[in-house]
Amino acid sequence: MRDVVEITDTEALQKAAVGDEEAFGTLYERYVTRIYNYIYYRTGNVHDAEDLTARVFYRAMRHIHNYNDRGLPISAWLYRIAHNLVANWHRDNSRRKEIPLEDTLLGSGMDHHPEQELLISEERQRLLMIIRTLPAERQQLLILKYIENLSNAEIGQIMDRTEGAVKSLYHRTLLSLRKEFKRIGEEAA
Repeated sequence: MRDVVEITDTEALQKAAVGDEEAFGTLYERYVTRIYNYIYYRTGNVHDAEDLTARVFYRAMRHIHNYNDRGLPISAWLYRIAHNLVANWHRDNSRRKEIPLEDTLLGSGMDHHPEQELLISEERQRLLMIIRTLPAERQQLLILKYIENLSNAEIGQIMDRTEGAVKSLYHRTLLSLRKEFKRIGEEAA
């Protein structure tokens, strides 16, 4: 068994395109966690995320010989497949599940006085509620930016936008989040 872990994504992609299963396995190992996390934060369900992640890599494996290198990283192609499958999943199920981000993304420790912790928890819930109402494109942007910690250039490649367009979308998203957060807070008061 040869060691394909040391090969680049491009080399692995080329080998996988001609049927090298180990090379595809290398790509799978490199990206499965990132793709799973992306799908999980979009679906909010472990079982659906596992199923859709498997579908992403099954689809990638079946169509890797048709992959057209446009100078983008392989991750952009995988994220696009994942995005399309999640969009289909939402359409087919016509539902929006709650995403329990508070346990993983926002932390859940009791670092403050219980009353202060309650206020922080209420603010988190309000923010999560607002994020769930955003269009899929803006949710994707926030996941790639804050969960995957990708740069604007990398996000642009995945979302098929320029870096400037990503910055603009990011700015508009933050402004709308701030405005809606303030509005809901005023209604609650």
